[in-house]
This record gives sequence, structure tokens and C-alpha cells, in this order.
Amino acid sequence: MKKYLYILISLLVFSSCKKFLDVQPESDVTKEQLFSTEEGFKEALNGVYTYCASQGLYGGNLTFSNLDIMAQNYDLTNANYQKVAAFRYSDSFLIGKNDQIWANCYSAIGNCNAILEAIDAKKGIFQDKNYELIKGETLTLRAYLHFDLLRMFAPSFKNNPTAPAIPYVTVVSIKSTAFSNVTEVLTKIIEDLDAAKTLLRVSDPIISAGYVVGYADKTYDSSVPIDQRSTETSNGSLFLQNRRHRMNYYSVCGELARVYLYKEDLANSLLNANVVIDSKKFPWTLKEDFFKTDIGQRDKIFYPELISAWYIPDSKQHLEGLFSNADAGYTPSIPQKDIIYEKGTVGADDWRWLRWFQDVPSSNSSGRAYLQKYMVNSSPIRNMHPLVAPAIRLTEMYYIAAEASFDLDKPKALAYFNTVRNHRGIGEALPADIDKSTFINKLVAECRKEFYGESQIFFMNKRLNKEIINTNGLVYPATNSIFVFPIPLDEQAYRN
Repeated sequence: MKKYLYILISLLVFSSCKKFLDVQPESDVTKEQLFSTEEGFKEALNGVYTYCASQGLYGGNLTFSNLDIMAQNYDLTNANYQKVAAFRYSDSFLIGKNDQIWANCYSAIGNCNAILEAIDAKKGIFQDKNYELIKGETLTLRAYLHFDLLRMFAPSFKNNPTAPAIPYVTVVSIKSTAFSNVTEVLTKIIEDLDAAKTLLRVSDPIISAGYVVGYADKTYDSSVPIDQRSTETSNGSLFLQNRRHRMNYYSVCGELARVYLYKEDLANSLLNANVVIDSKKFPWTLKEDFFKTDIGQRDKIFYPELISAWYIPDSKQHLEGLFSNADAGYTPSIPQKDIIYEKGTVGADDWRWLRWFQDVPSSNSSGRAYLQKYMVNSSPIRNMHPLVAPAIRLTEMYYIAAEASFDLDKPKALAYFNTVRNHRGIGEALPADIDKSTFINKLVAECRKEFYGESQIFFMNKRLNKEIINTNGLVYPATNSIFVFPIPLDEQAYRN
């Protein structure tokens, strides 16, 4: 994949005098040349991944930015960040950031659509199963991007399933796409993901028993059998390596589990989550790897458990500036971190509490806790895994399965939940007679720990219509005023 990192597909451009969704081809000649070979399709798709992994999207805005601030995860001193945490959507800082997210997502979607509009007519140029692979990944990216737009810019399904939502854009056109309602968007997302699932089931190397998930640069003990060591970079084709840095077959299943849960279709959500769980493809991170003394051989992010992740090797300085430098902007106070991780009860043994933070006490304040999960060693010191932004985790599949199965099979639901806690050092199981409301509260608390610094917990609160409570105990009621991002002004007339 590295040979394509310089490529950022430029098939579509946005004019400053046009609405964000008014996109048009830059050049039919350029488009025809790019899509005349299989290599051109690969480059176009890799360009979409590069764009999605940029700081404007999942390498920044949608993983390490406002969504996590709104979850009240940090003790903030920056005035703009404080406005974000207070949901002041009318402030120019938030308006600019939200408009950027909207524009960047639809730009990436437009590039996906350019690939999808061309690929069927060129099916004959592809070798092996690369047609199915490229089309399946592109459909997944289009659905993934639309789902995050829906979760930001529209009311939740639980709150109002027929509320006006967002445009689901599937064509390259100078004409604006009409807005769909929440249910219609979810239906279109599922259609794209179902089509992708069919294509990737027959083409994705990750499904093969010979594809072993693990660390790219781990020094294995001689006692570890060869067939248990990572093969993720062993394929002769660079395009087929590191399938977890792309949208793979299990990514589709994981995203379907998310979408169906959002739609309150528990049966289909559980079905897709279990496809991932039952595959046994993603091994739990070993305690010895997470606690390694050798920092070059320490797993800081539970890397084998990542189903999908955005490859962001050039983000080291950016992330250290946010989380771990002395003047980092995204830091909780030590007491705040201890409360989130339940230090006074089950948290004292929690691997995440023990390893993810560096506490720096202060004589005149409550001190700061600096997040270490995104720290990587500088060259030439080796790293056991690359720097990535998590997209979908194995643990999320267990959380989804637990929630989706609670009403019909409580023991099974608790088993899913307790399995995750066991693999985070927490041996205390939930009581067998726990009620649904208490269980959901425990689940949200656990997810907040797991997804710290990943911008998923805000979406969970929104889906469940749960209030958000800040560090000082201020309660933000569960309403659209905090859960629905305003769409850009130029688009608002088209939503009505």
C-alpha cells in the first residue's frame, strides 16, 4: 500500500461558489485514463483510503476531535474546546469544523461513486477476484461514510425514524441529491453493505485460514508455532496485504452489526456481530504483549483485536500534541480519569487504567493524565505495530452482541460482556440478576473506557438517547439540541 500513499484521487472537485454536494468531473479524459486499467482502479481506491485517513476525516476530525470532546472525556483549558464540550453549535469554531466534516465526507463519497460508476463496464480488465474486492471495499466505504454523516447530522432512529436526514449520494452529477429521511438512509446503507458482503465473501484474502492476524514486527518466541504468526504482510501483492488497514469482509459484518443496532433490529445486529466473533480471526491481545517492558515490543492499542483501522503513519506529532505532550490539549484530570475507569472498584485491575495513562501530579491542582495509546517510538526504534486510528474493534462486537441478546438470553448477554472485561484484567462478573437499565449503564461505562480517544461513545449516548454528564456534574439532557449537528447553511433549504 505504501507505493500509493502519494495518490489522492482528484476526479471530483468542489467549486467555492457551489454547494458542497454539487460535484462534477474535473476531466473526462483524466477519468477515462485512470479507469482504463486495473492498476488505475487500485490507485483510485487507495486514494480514497488516503483521503479518509487524513486529519480532515478519520485521521483527525472523526476520531480525535470534537466527538470525543462532546463525550466529556477531557478537562479542557482551551476556549474553543470548551465551546465544543458545551455544544455551542452556533459558534464559528464549531460551524467551521462541522462544515468541513460534511464537505470532506461527501468528497470521499463522490470519489467512491466515480469508481463504482466505472467499474462494471470494465469488469473484463480485472485479474483473479480483484473486481469483487475493489467494488466490495468501495461500497463499504460509501456506506461507512454515510452512516457517520447520519449519526452526526440527523436525529437518531430511536428519536425520530422519519425525520429528514441527509442525502444518500450514489451518482456523480452536477445536480443535488435529495435528502432522505433517517429510515431511508439506513435502508440504503444496508443495501450497500449487503452487496459488499456478497462480493467480499468470495474475494477477501482475510477469510482464508492462511491469513493470520497479528503484529507486523513482533519478535516471536521460538515456542510459538509458525502457523500462529502473522501473515498480514506476506502476500506477494502489496494490494492484498494488511487487510485490516482496509474495509475487509469482517469490517462489513461489523458495520452491519452497528447499523442494525442503530435501527433497533436486534436479531440482524446479533447475527452480524457473531459472524465476526465466531470467526476467531481476531485474537485477544495477550497481557504479556500489553505490559511488555520493551517499549518497542509493547502493544499500546490492542492491535490484533482491530477489525479495521485507518493507517496514519504520519500522525505521530499531531497525536502527541493532542494527547501526550506536556502541553497536550486533550487530557483528563487524574481524578476524572480515575472516575471514568472506576478506580475505586473494578478499575484498579483494569489494564487500560494501568497502561494507557501517564499521571503527572501537581501540588496546586488535581494533576493531568496523559493518554499513551497513540504513542509510537521514533526511528530507528522498532514498533510492534503501526500507528493507526481504530475504526471497528472486536470488543465492539461483543458489546453489541451483549446488548442485542439481553432480552432473549440474559446469561449469554452477560457472558459476552464479562468476556471483554476478563480480557481487560477485570475478573468481577456482573450479577446474574442484573436488570436491563443497570446493565445498559454498565455497558455504556465499559464502552467509554474501551473507546477513549476514539469518538465512538458520543454515538452510543445518542443511539440510546442517554443524557451526557460533564466533569463538574452538569447534565446535558438527551435532546436534538446536543445530538444533531447543524447542516451547512447552504444545504438547509434542500432538507425541507
